Amino acid sequence: MDKKNEFDEGEIIEYLHKVMDNKFVKYILKNLTEVKKIERSFAIYAGVEEPKGLGERVHAKVVGEAIERGAEKFGASPEAVKKFLKDPYMRKAFAVIVRSIAEYGITKPQRLIAPFMVVWDFTKQCNLRCKHCYANATPYPAPDELTLEEKYNVVDQLDEAGVAAVSFSGGEPLTNKDFWKVAKYASTKGFYLTIATNGTLISENIANKLREVGIRYAEISLDGPNPEVHDEFRGVRGAFDAALRGIKNAKKAGLSVGIATTATHHNLDTIPEMIKLARDLKVDRFIVFNFIPTGRGKNIVKDDLTPKEREDLMKLLYEEWQKGDLQIFSTCPAYSRISLTAMEEKKGGKVSPTHFAEMELPAEFGGASKALTEFIGGCGAGRIYCSIEHNGDIQPCVFIPVKVGNVIKDGFVNVWKNSPILNALRDRDAKDYACHTCPFRYVCGGCRARAYAYHGDLLGPDPGCIIMQKDWDELVKKWSIEPVLSK
Repeated sequence: MDKKNEFDEGEIIEYLHKVMDNKFVKYILKNLTEVKKIERSFAIYAGVEEPKGLGERVHAKVVGEAIERGAEKFGASPEAVKKFLKDPYMRKAFAVIVRSIAEYGITKPQRLIAPFMVVWDFTKQCNLRCKHCYANATPYPAPDELTLEEKYNVVDQLDEAGVAAVSFSGGEPLTNKDFWKVAKYASTKGFYLTIATNGTLISENIANKLREVGIRYAEISLDGPNPEVHDEFRGVRGAFDAALRGIKNAKKAGLSVGIATTATHHNLDTIPEMIKLARDLKVDRFIVFNFIPTGRGKNIVKDDLTPKEREDLMKLLYEEWQKGDLQIFSTCPAYSRISLTAMEEKKGGKVSPTHFAEMELPAEFGGASKALTEFIGGCGAGRIYCSIEHNGDIQPCVFIPVKVGNVIKDGFVNVWKNSPILNALRDRDAKDYACHTCPFRYVCGGCRARAYAYHGDLLGPDPGCIIMQKDWDELVKKWSIEPVLSK
């Protein structure tokens, strides 16, 4: 890694640990109490906006000098930093980090004044009938879906809060009549916009239109390397071929593209073939989702992986990632533990602190790797991201059907800061947090969605964790379930 030319989120977080001295923190708290003001200072410092007076000029100068002090520690020039901050998404993400440290200090994991990302289940409408659908999607939109004006209001609230990225999901967002208008409006706010889609509707025209309205990354679901596996899981014949066309069209249009697959006994043996297919298609990322038995997924709980199968799968993913030609991640928070342990044992050169921020830390990053993984904190539910449902309900995660408020009725910032449930998810040392004695609690924390799905307890044990093998064994015994082992 050439640190003179590169300056990524990992470096930002590490140097903030070193240079956010008391004077700078006090200055931020006193003068830049709103995250939007910090964003504005970054924009002025980067030269993309002009100051509207002496005050803004001074703020930008102080913030810029602090940034440059930290950048020097990593061999990054002021020019490289300014180039980095020309992207409005980067300004948003950086502003949230700075303001959060000023507000809460440095915590493990880091507490944030706003999530980095919000997954917006834009609609319940979908053209497929997937066996594992957490949303119980239907062919028709729900009667309580937000109006267009309310959707614009959601965008405004997320912008004011300081959210950096918005991922449109569903259902299938491309079936919804309001998607294009809202995506275009959201792009004017500087968000990093992504779409989670089954890919079947992405024609060449739709792919180009996605790019034009500001979508930068398309995550396309593919649950098998052939029609036999994928179509059976997705419930519609022809879904595989249509998804493949969607992937190719998205790549051709210049979008960053990822393939997402949910690992179950239905497709576990095909994961190596899936990785080969991802490479053949030249996508940017391959991401394996943790199976969560919620929504329609409750009906296929026997297809869940055992802790040993999940552990072996993540080790396989990590080994494949090290080959360097494809980003390979997992939504299972234990993937951070796998990667960190491998690097410490000199069995790998990269660490994955999170599955959605595209952070790769090479071995030469040294002790900062652990600091970053603890900063990010593994499971991000209610911490570094949350979800908004089709009707405006806020949940800790798309896979956790627990309403903590409503963005229209209660206000996003109010819910994010004051929800007792969200605040409980942020304390890994609490005595009622099942992982509170685990040495990996700050880098993993267990999947909170799986804890809730299996135990009805958001702070309970994640039965998919190899360290919690006894919990899985007890569940199997309790339900008289013999897991359907893969061949």
